[in-house]
Amino acid sequence: MDIQSLIRNIPDFPKPGILFRDITTLLKHPEGLRHTADTLSKRCQEMGLEPDYVLGMESRGFIFAPLLAYQLKAGFIPVRKPGKLPGAVYSVEYELEYGTDCLEMHQDAVEEGKRVIVVDDLIATGGTAKATADLVEQCGGHLEGFVFLIELMDLGGRKKLPDVPIVSLIEY
Repeated sequence: MDIQSLIRNIPDFPKPGILFRDITTLLKHPEGLRHTADTLSKRCQEMGLEPDYVLGMESRGFIFAPLLAYQLKAGFIPVRKPGKLPGAVYSVEYELEYGTDCLEMHQDAVEEGKRVIVVDDLIATGGTAKATADLVEQCGGHLEGFVFLIELMDLGGRKKLPDVPIVSLIEY
């Protein structure tokens, strides 16, 4: 199955000059969604990734990370924007194109030495993925790798990430 053919391109969203890769058309396609989850899982297994936990970043990482966690027999941990988690959190601020943003994770989410993979739908500049890797480090977890459905190659996000395996199914 051609997963890429199920992703809709929307020009000039959210602002002029941006070509938005809309995965909602993939998500609503039962066979496409199942094939995507199966392919992500298979690629992780081929790379020897055996996480204790799969971290998903708000918000579209919440779609693929639990599917992958289920298939890899791992737990799922949400990484959220500020003020969304009820317990004590670790926070990390990161750079955006214009300004900064912040991500948080419960301090007791990842125990010392536990293996973790980070999942999101898309990697562009790498800021969000790098921030999530920093949260794993704050917890004392062991980062095993990153998993992305889409990678925007021209933006060089991969260069910001630690030297661990990176899975991306579709490259633009």
